[in-house]
This record gives sequence, structure tokens and C-alpha cells, in this order.
Amino acid sequence: MLVIPAIDLKEGKCVRLREGLMDQETIFSDDPVSVAKSWFAQGTELLHVVDLDGAVQGKPVNHEIIFEVAAEFSQKRVQVGGGIRNFDSAANYLEKGIERVIMGTAAVERPDILKDFCKDYPNRIVLGIDARDGFVKTQGWLEGSNVRPSELVKVFEEDPIAAIIFTDISKDGMMSGPNIEATLDLAEQTRIPVIVSGGVSSLEHIIEIANKKIFEGVICGRALYEYAFTFEEAMEAVRG
Repeated sequence: MLVIPAIDLKEGKCVRLREGLMDQETIFSDDPVSVAKSWFAQGTELLHVVDLDGAVQGKPVNHEIIFEVAAEFSQKRVQVGGGIRNFDSAANYLEKGIERVIMGTAAVERPDILKDFCKDYPNRIVLGIDARDGFVKTQGWLEGSNVRPSELVKVFEEDPIAAIIFTDISKDGMMSGPNIEATLDLAEQTRIPVIVSGGVSSLEHIIEIANKKIFEGVICGRALYEYAFTFEEAMEAVRG
């Protein structure tokens, strides 16, 4: 199982939000490229990068920084989300060194087009499912829907989706523990690999997630930046 460090970009800086609220930020670095270098130097196999401004504005905003990371670490794996609402934006990332892109809003609003896009870029699209109170949120977590996560997964079950990232928004950035029960329930309903996201704050959480032996990985943000545990400790916990 992968431990996946997160870099969330807002106004060119590396930040973490609480419950996805743009006015509830903590700035951890003004040099995201150096942060990426640090994670790769520690041995991460996959880096998770989110353009928070892009998620709100509906288009890539911090893409130049992301392209810089991709160019600087061309032999490393990077996945990107945030503001990728059309397929030109997605293709642009994929053609410039990003291994895979995360799409959530498009999955809800334009599923047929996204399914066609998956055929053009098989196993390079990650389905981002962000939920609150049992329903998927879109547009950078600002808009609600009447779609449940399990319903959205079924739509893409037969398509070449690389993975699913499931985030319980109420847990994100809160250091209160991930919603493992809901994530496990989703993982048991699909053949698509599932990544746990939101709320991881201790090695006990990492161990619990790893022991399920069903998840592809777990995304860690605030816990790593606030030294609740180190990347090395998390990997040791995964290895048992």
C-alpha cells in the first residue's frame, strides 16, 4: 500500500485547509517545488498535488508550478487534481509529464464524455469522489448533488479508471481520523483500486487502513506537515 504525501496549492503556496474551506488555511511553504523534492527524496512513489484555486475557479490556476514539478522530477509519479473540468485541461497535464489526473465534477456532470476520454487515456484518470453527509459534492466542494458515491462508481465500473480517491469532506484537514468505514464500504463494491483520503492523523490510522488489505494507498497531508508522524514511520507502519 502506498503512503501518498499531498501538496495543496493556493496562491502558489503549499497549504492545508480545514474541511475544504478556502478561508481556513495553514501555509506550510512558499516553495512547492522544494516540498516535492523533499517527498521524493524520502522515497515516496506517488505525489498527490491539488490546485485549490483551480478547484474553486473551475480551471487550472497553479498549473505552471505543477508543470515545473513534473519537469524537475520527470522520472517520478505525480497525480493532479483541482479545476480539471474539461478534457483539454486534462490532456494538457497528461501530455506534460503528469502521470494521472483527478476528475470529479466532470464525472457527475459529463459522465459519457469522461468515459470516452478514459478510452483515449486508459488508466490515467483518477475518479475523485468527495462526499459530505453521504452525497457527492462538486465544483471544488462548493456544490451539492443527489448522487451517492456508490452510484457514481457503478457508472464507471467497466471503464479503464486508474483509481478512486474517496474523501469525506468533514474529515479533511481536521486530524480527526479518516472515515474508514465509508471508504471500505465503497472499496468492497468495486474492482477499481481505492485510495483513502481525509483526516489521517496517526500511525494507528495508517496501520488500520493497511490492515484492511484492500486499499491502494492513503493520502497524508496535515499529519505529515505537522509532524504527527514522518513519512518513514508511515512506511514502516505499512510494512508491519
